[in-house]
Amino acid sequence: MEKEEILKRAKAYIAAEKDERFSKEVEELIAKEDYKELEDRFYQTLEFGTGGLRGIMGGGTNRMNTLEINMATQGLANYVLKAFPDKAKDGTLSAVVAYDSRLNSDVFAEATALIFAANGIKAYLFSGLRPTPELSFAIRTLKAQTGVVVTASHNPRMYNGYKAYWDDGAQVIEPHDVGIIEEVNKVTEVKSMSRDEAIKAGKLVIIDKEIDEPFWAMCKAQLFRPDLIKEKAKDVRIVYTPLHGTGAMHVEKVLGDLGLNIITVPEQRKPDGNFPTVEKPNPEEKPALTLAVELAKKEKADGVMATDPDADRFGTAFPDKDGNFVLLSGNQMGALLMDYVLRSRKELGKMPANPGCIRSIVTSPFGDYICKKYGVTMFDCLTGFKWIAAKEAEFEKAGTHEYVFGLEESYGYKIEREVMDKDGVSAAAMCAEMILYWRSQGKSLLEHLDDMYKEFGYFEDRAISQNFPGASGGETMKAMMANMRKTPPATLGGEKVIKVRDLMCDPDLPKSNVLQFYLESGTIVSARPSGTEPKIKFYINSMVPAGDGSDAWFADAKKKAGLLCDGISADIKKIIDAASK
Repeated sequence: MEKEEILKRAKAYIAAEKDERFSKEVEELIAKEDYKELEDRFYQTLEFGTGGLRGIMGGGTNRMNTLEINMATQGLANYVLKAFPDKAKDGTLSAVVAYDSRLNSDVFAEATALIFAANGIKAYLFSGLRPTPELSFAIRTLKAQTGVVVTASHNPRMYNGYKAYWDDGAQVIEPHDVGIIEEVNKVTEVKSMSRDEAIKAGKLVIIDKEIDEPFWAMCKAQLFRPDLIKEKAKDVRIVYTPLHGTGAMHVEKVLGDLGLNIITVPEQRKPDGNFPTVEKPNPEEKPALTLAVELAKKEKADGVMATDPDADRFGTAFPDKDGNFVLLSGNQMGALLMDYVLRSRKELGKMPANPGCIRSIVTSPFGDYICKKYGVTMFDCLTGFKWIAAKEAEFEKAGTHEYVFGLEESYGYKIEREVMDKDGVSAAAMCAEMILYWRSQGKSLLEHLDDMYKEFGYFEDRAISQNFPGASGGETMKAMMANMRKTPPATLGGEKVIKVRDLMCDPDLPKSNVLQFYLESGTIVSARPSGTEPKIKFYINSMVPAGDGSDAWFADAKKKAGLLCDGISADIKKIIDAASK
């Protein structure tokens, strides 16, 4: 990009940005003549995509800042006014706004609420930070038409994001996502008003306990064995970390009410958008749980639980026979929770007539075998919990199935029907009960997981991510996907690719830029560029079919799966290296 064009865009941004913190950043870069940084900030406009906004915070059109938030919210407000004309006419439209512990989240959230208010949409704004699942719950409870949560989920500290929700409490999907994007792109003027004006006009309402308390009650109501919890809860010691996010006030409350002995990692309990103890506040990654595991060893705890900053993701670790803590993958915990929910429903006579579970296409097929055992139909959907919510909505509309469980490999689980997004709080409560249940059967969770492998087959999963930042990154990823479509790999990890599934032309699911390679063993390898970050991700879902269930078979299956995953990983690295040249 030419310097003249960079400066033109930068000056236009400075004129439009009302938040001096961000406009000054750009002014300083111009003064320093740092054109490399300026180009990165202005070569594109941060796109309001199907999931909303997500990006690095800072001044510039390619950054998360107040101007981008304002434009997005005005576009969303315009779309809501058109989508609900009767409510717009009689002045009964409403929206719920929540935010997490990230830097600027409170500022962005209040700006969002005040723009809704200025557009005649009553804004319910939480008095302090709250988890994403509570935002979904609040939309449904308050019968709002839309909602926003300001969060970048598990991303590093420099990121923030903006997720838009619809009246069902789920993230927006087609046709609303496309309609909102069109409105955002048309915005030329943003309406706003002061906080005092909005409150006086009845267009800004601050909420807290009136939503918190029903949310806590709902999480506890999902449990199957209250008597077991009442009797044995004190026997379990759990170390928990909210990773400087929103989770503590809810997880501590819910698990504490159940009588469980909860020890929260003190260094990570306080909300802090700088995330001083972790590079990435992501329970999927081992380093994020280091402090929790150390404390768990010291306290001789029965398990470690973790939630990400907006408490929709749930991670765990449990001690093996030697006292070493094993971090479970999202697929492993998902399989355990699914098995427990389905088992409990069947044992207690709570299984509906036509039960359905839902998983994303990049989630392990482990759950498919569990569903088959309990007579439950498994459905797959695109990646992202909004698609699980959409499939559940299809169930309700058609009356064909009744939702019982949903999961995705990225540590997302949904047990309840009152929330239409993944929920780390209810998952923590159900996991605690599951620990108690298997202890009453003389087993640990890890032992039961091994038993499941022996029954259904051995599953091992890996994920490989590669970042492609900057102006050229997107083109590199496009070229990589195009090459794999044109010339798919004949083998991966030494196994023949027997089928290629292209989600750009799959008759069963909406179009998505995903490729899946099916191998002879039943292993599935998926390639998917991120919709929110400049990276491509490969998912390996390996499988070794069930054998005689012996310890010898189990040891051999682990070895086979490990070698296959190693081989596939090496081949994927070659594909990435070739694309990066």
